[in-house]
Amino acid sequence: MIAKPYLSFASLIILLLFAFNISAQSTITVVGEVLKPLTLSVSSLSKMKQEKVIVEDRDNKEHTFEGVPLYDILDSAGVTLGGELRGENLVKYILVQAVDGYEVLFSLPEIDPEFTNQTVLLATKVDGKALANGEGPFRIIVPNDKKHARWIREISTIKILFSME
Repeated sequence: MIAKPYLSFASLIILLLFAFNISAQSTITVVGEVLKPLTLSVSSLSKMKQEKVIVEDRDNKEHTFEGVPLYDILDSAGVTLGGELRGENLVKYILVQAVDGYEVLFSLPEIDPEFTNQTVLLATKVDGKALANGEGPFRIIVPNDKKHARWIREISTIKILFSME
């Protein structure tokens, strides 16, 4: 007779609590090389200037994402941008982390409107609704990327760091 794998009741409860904590990530932090570390919620982000982008998602359908330009969030945290973004500050980068450990990287000039025409969006809505579990509540949208690999979902942390040699 083949033994069937099973989970004890306690193991099942622990797994459910872990899954709930991952999907219930309700704030995002901005830390590192910042003058003012931030902890932001969907509510606090809704009070900032909102922008919309219409882009094709992985399902090959157009969707309207709404949220705050990442530049505005970094500016609120006192990240070196604009005219100060030169010299050693050009080797600072943004590490965006998701609750499941997935990470993506951006250079500061990729975000700064003095260097690029692209708006990278920290989205909280898609097609007028809050982002679904497994996708939100926070997601990065990079409209000009050909692949969606940096469209990171379920963001927990945005870190500003210096390049290491």
